[in-house]
Amino acid sequence: MNLFCGWTDRRSISEEGEWDALEISAASLRRENFTFDVAFTSCLRRANQTLEVVLRELNLTHIPVHQLWRLNERHYGALTGFNKRQMADIYGEPQVQVWRRSFNVPPPPIEADNPYYSAIRNNPKFRHIGESDFPLTETLETTMQRVVPEWTDTIIPEVRAGKKVLVVAHGTSLRGLVKHIQDISDADIMKFNLPNSIPFIFDFDENMKMVGGIRFLANQDDVLKAMEKVASIGK
Repeated sequence: MNLFCGWTDRRSISEEGEWDALEISAASLRRENFTFDVAFTSCLRRANQTLEVVLRELNLTHIPVHQLWRLNERHYGALTGFNKRQMADIYGEPQVQVWRRSFNVPPPPIEADNPYYSAIRNNPKFRHIGESDFPLTETLETTMQRVVPEWTDTIIPEVRAGKKVLVVAHGTSLRGLVKHIQDISDADIMKFNLPNSIPFIFDFDENMKMVGGIRFLANQDDVLKAMEKVASIGK
């Protein structure tokens, strides 16, 4: 597969993704005896199904779940739906890596001849998104411009209320949140990769100051290997 999925929503979670949700995400949280009061996720099916697996395994299917389009994965523009290696062969690996990892360099915008254009634009889950907010391509910077306000206005109030909050989203939307929370520089975020499926924790005190830093629920070797896999364009 190894696709630029972005806002595509045709596919259910893959068999590998379901295994990861069960045996990595849910198992890690269960091992640490985590419980949650409320969950947030995107409007994309793969994130919703991942969350369903986790909540089922933690016996938390009763908690409120909020689906927020601003937690959607980054929109990959003209790259949407295509294989990453294929795009690297066409545009060159350095250029594709700039599009993938830079803070503010966008891929070309998606156009009507992209096979996923109509499905994305006509997805009923997105019908409430205003025309000015509907992206044709995004960078990490522009993804953060929608994700961070959702974090501040919708998610943080739940944390302030003393609730334990679970967020299940996507690589770039979560990477943007980590950049915001940890105040990572534009240059350093280019070298930072979030491992897929491995849960990470932020703790906050009563004044909403972060206690410690990001904490991954896995050993360091597994985290580093997963980070390297994310950084690679693959096959």
